[in-house]
Amino acid sequence: MQLPRTPSFRLDGRRALVAGASSGIGLAAAVALAEAGAEVTVAARRTEALEALVVALREAGHQAHALALDVSQVDATRQAISDQGPFDILANSAGMARHSPAIDTREDDFDAVAGLNIKGAYFLTQAVAQGLIAAAKPGSLINISSQMAHVGGPDRAVYCATKHAVEGFTKGMAIEWGPSGIRVNTICPTFIRTELTEATFQDPERRAWIESKIKLARAGEVEDIMGAVVFLASDASALITGTALLVDGGWTAE
Repeated sequence: MQLPRTPSFRLDGRRALVAGASSGIGLAAAVALAEAGAEVTVAARRTEALEALVVALREAGHQAHALALDVSQVDATRQAISDQGPFDILANSAGMARHSPAIDTREDDFDAVAGLNIKGAYFLTQAVAQGLIAAAKPGSLINISSQMAHVGGPDRAVYCATKHAVEGFTKGMAIEWGPSGIRVNTICPTFIRTELTEATFQDPERRAWIESKIKLARAGEVEDIMGAVVFLASDASALITGTALLVDGGWTAE
């Protein structure tokens, strides 16, 4: 009997771009991809944090480079990807939120969140895909979305709208680029403990709401996302495209 072989989770010989890599989920994604063997380019606006990450990754024996990048600036992003690519893997964790009751949403807040979470993510994904198609290479493109792309939440109408949009363009891109061997997926985390979310967890009312919704009875840690990133980047997920991997502790199960 010839037994089947588990596809490899290794990423040796592949180049990965991680946007929003200066902290939190993006930083963890960069570490995970590097540990799996990828040559990682970490990108963000905070260059000092990027340089520190690159030093730490290299000291751990990994290949890493820094790229100053503001994903909301479409022309500059396109040029940077053209100059630095092609990248076999994209993990985009660049995003933002400005929470308020929907009745009080301000136009400038809407534009800022949509400009990064939708427009920035869309054209970053497009730029990486353009490089792959020009080089006739397959690839795996991952946007860090949110459980809020599948449900709603108080004070989060704008954020939910942007993440629902990411799920929509992910499906459209996956259909178009599938024949080129380019897979496009999202990872949808629940509330993850990071520097940016610490204020939320310090609010007793919001923390109680979060803990009541997560069926595994704990908030997420960045480590909970790392395996998902490697899985979707690797050949272990070779037939997965146009879908969302929910890492939400059961939040959306009901």
